[in-house]
Amino acid sequence: PVSPSRRPTFCPLRSPSDSKLISIMADDGAVRKKRTFKKFMFRGVDLETLYDMTHEEFSEKINARQRRRMMRGLKRKCNTLMTRLTKAKKAATPGERPEGVKTHVRSMIIVPEMIGSVVGVYNGKVFNGIEIKPEMVGHYLGEFSIT
Repeated sequence: PVSPSRRPTFCPLRSPSDSKLISIMADDGAVRKKRTFKKFMFRGVDLETLYDMTHEEFSEKINARQRRRMMRGLKRKCNTLMTRLTKAKKAATPGERPEGVKTHVRSMIIVPEMIGSVVGVYNGKVFNGIEIKPEMVGHYLGEFSIT
């Protein structure tokens, strides 16, 4: 039993986050701070530097299993997928999602050049469309298409 004076009051039109925004705007004269977003870092390297890295430099930043596979070289199927992805990215207008590329290569390691591409990864039944994000770098394509 909470006393009536200590009972929280809820307004059905506002969520708790809205009330915080309103109080901030009332305190500093209706000027709202611009939100700053966290800059993406992959093992201490920012995104722009990741794009400029060679495959050898990038392989030093990833886990041992992926590094071993990168050092042994990307196979023909992986290279074909990379060329199709770059072609789809070039064909897309700036600021728009590129057309999806379907593939069965679930064992492809996601490299920085693939960021922003759309890949249809086969899971044994259907192709699951996946948009490659910076957080996915260093993982396998198959990890994002559950069988």
